Amino acid sequence: MVKIVITGSNGLLGQTLLNLFLKEKEKYTIIGFSRGGNRSGRTDFTFESIDIIEKDNLLSTLKKHTPDVIINTAAMTNVDACETQKEECNKLNINVVEYLKEYCGNHKTHLVHLSTDFIFDGKNGPYKETDAPNPLSHYGVSKLKSEEVLTKSTINYTILRTILVYGKVFDMSRNNIVLWVKKSLEQNRQITIVNDQYRMPTYVEELAKACKISIDQKAFGVFNISSNTLLSIYEIAQEIAEVFGLNKELIKPISTKTLNQTAPRPSKTGFDLTKTNTELDFYPKSFKEDLLQFKETLT
Repeated sequence: MVKIVITGSNGLLGQTLLNLFLKEKEKYTIIGFSRGGNRSGRTDFTFESIDIIEKDNLLSTLKKHTPDVIINTAAMTNVDACETQKEECNKLNINVVEYLKEYCGNHKTHLVHLSTDFIFDGKNGPYKETDAPNPLSHYGVSKLKSEEVLTKSTINYTILRTILVYGKVFDMSRNNIVLWVKKSLEQNRQITIVNDQYRMPTYVEELAKACKISIDQKAFGVFNISSNTLLSIYEIAQEIAEVFGLNKELIKPISTKTLNQTAPRPSKTGFDLTKTNTELDFYPKSFKEDLLQFKETLT
C-alpha cells in the first residue's frame, strides 16, 4: 500500500489526482491537504484542513500520516498577482517546498513537485528539460527557485513541468482557458485572444496520469508534461470553438502588448517531450485529441 499526501487537494489537479488514485483503493491510501473545507465532493479519503505555509503545522501533520509520497500541487499561479504580492507568492511557491524537502529528507519520502514553462523567457521554445531557464516574471522566478530547492538537495524528487492546464472537476475555484472560451462563445460574447504567444496546453487528466507514472516508476529528475502541439493562444481558442461546435467569428486576435499585463509573459514556450517518451514511457497526445476526450467527459 502506497500512502500519498496531495497538497492542494481542492484544486483542479488535486481533485483529478484524488479521482485517479481512489480508483485503486487496494493500492493507494490518500490524504488530501487543503485550506478550508473539502471541496472535492468525495468523502472516501482522509482530508486535512490546513494552511501549509505554517511550517510547524505542516511538518506535524505530515508526521501524523507518514506518507511514502507527497504530490505538491499547491501553488500561487496567478501570474499578475505573484508580481504584485511577491512575499505571499514566495511563502507558498518557495518556502513550502523548503519545508517539504526537509520532511522528505528526514523520512525518505518521494516528493513529486509541479513546475511551469514560465521558468523560460520564450525566446527559444520548445524547451528541453536541460535548457537554461530565464524567467521573465516573479511567478517564473518563484517556480524556478522551488525547483532549485529540490535539484540541489539529496532527496528523491520528481519535477513535472507543465503548461496551461485545463479541465473540469467537482468544485472549481479558478477558471481555465478551455472553459472560459467555451462559456464565452456559448453566451455569444466576442472575445479577444493573443495571437503572438505560443503554448502546448495540458489536459489535467493527462497530467494526473504522469504524476501516477512518476510514483509507480519512482522516476527521478525533471520531466516535461504537456500536449504535443505548439499553437498560438488564438489558435487554441479556434480549436476549442471547432471541437465544441461554436462560432469562431467571435474570436478576435490581438497582440500581447495591447493587454498591458502586470507581469511579462514568455512569447513561445512549448516542450520537447523526448525524455518523457523514453524515460516515463508516456506519450502525450495532440491538443485536439485531448480536447475531444475532455468534451466526452462533459457530455
